[in-house]
Amino acid sequence: MNILIVGSGGREHAVAKSFARSSKVKRIIVCPGNAGIAKQYECVSLSDHLSILQFCHAEDVHMVFIGPEQAIAEGLSDYLAKSGIAVVAPSKQAAQLECSKMFAKDLMIRAGIPTAKYIKAFSKEEALKAVSHFSYPVVIKADGLAAGKGVCVAQDSCEAATAIDMLFAHNDGYESSNASGAVIEEFLSGWEVSLFAFCDGEGYQTSLFAQDHKQIFDHDLGPNTGGMGAVCPVPKAEKYRSEIEATIISPILQAMRENGTPYKGILYCGLMITKDGPKVIEFNCRLGDPEAEVLLPLIETDFVDICSAMISGNILELDLRFSTNTAVGVVMASKGYPGKYEKGYPISIRRTNTEGIYFSGVAENESGLVSAGGRVMCIVGVGNDLTSARVNAYANISDIHFDNAYYRTDIGLRSNDL
Repeated sequence: MNILIVGSGGREHAVAKSFARSSKVKRIIVCPGNAGIAKQYECVSLSDHLSILQFCHAEDVHMVFIGPEQAIAEGLSDYLAKSGIAVVAPSKQAAQLECSKMFAKDLMIRAGIPTAKYIKAFSKEEALKAVSHFSYPVVIKADGLAAGKGVCVAQDSCEAATAIDMLFAHNDGYESSNASGAVIEEFLSGWEVSLFAFCDGEGYQTSLFAQDHKQIFDHDLGPNTGGMGAVCPVPKAEKYRSEIEATIISPILQAMRENGTPYKGILYCGLMITKDGPKVIEFNCRLGDPEAEVLLPLIETDFVDICSAMISGNILELDLRFSTNTAVGVVMASKGYPGKYEKGYPISIRRTNTEGIYFSGVAENESGLVSAGGRVMCIVGVGNDLTSARVNAYANISDIHFDNAYYRTDIGLRSNDL
């Protein structure tokens, strides 16, 4: 098979490595990829939907895997599927679960799915009024896509007002071409975990649990980022699996079918484990990043078979198997991220084995790879338990250097206690 992966980050690098482990795959192409991914896989730059479709036909592409949410929101999945291309991604309409917080919250309430109380706001004035109905801290979310940075947990009225000003002024951190307002939510206390469902429009199977670390600093301090690291699996979450499937995943997929927007693809369930049980923080319409980098290496089932089962409607017949190992991923970022940061620093990797390196924000010049983004790469260590996985991850980091690098030192150390 020839596989085209759409995207340019560590998630897409992890997807490429997953496909590469399959004996059924002959050729892997990443569009556009990045300079680091290009060291291992063919990368092409295709500017629009038509050029992607033409490439698929010309190069005999058998399957397209769409990684980032923006491409899904823009309808790439629908466009390719209408031309007979096998696509791993939900439709544009189904992707409203991520692309519109309002759509998702309204659907959850209608389906009786446990989630935070909320008020929708379509203007700055409405948002400020909505905040007054909640105690602090309060959660303020941009309605549309915001690259993982459209959420603020405001600790007081001053922070809330600043966040609302930013959101409705479309300043850095909240800008979203899809936004039509804001969702103001109650703050949920507990611990977060992610679960992925492989869906074929009717049935589904779930993955191992993973846990993202969003805040920039150790001990979960500082502003939210796109993710500073992750761990998989999360043993303490296992006792909630049946409840999550029965009260969250099955109902939302049924609600999507009843809405006329059946969900086919990978569904990301961002959850808060509270004293009252699991509640939904958000749904995403794709693999998370950096969760993909720690989940995918632990999947033992051929990734082609997983993707084919979602496309063909045979997910319940799939023998989905996982390793008993643990994976820890640590993001090396540019100091200053998620705010302003410098880039262009040469990257030195003092080892030949790059199996646990997933490139995100990198470019290449005459001297080699250089930093070119906020999140530069994710370094993953795998071991037979959490301790050994952490040791391996941070040992791998010790072999990598670029000026202005920053990473958290506590990935995987959360207690996950209520």
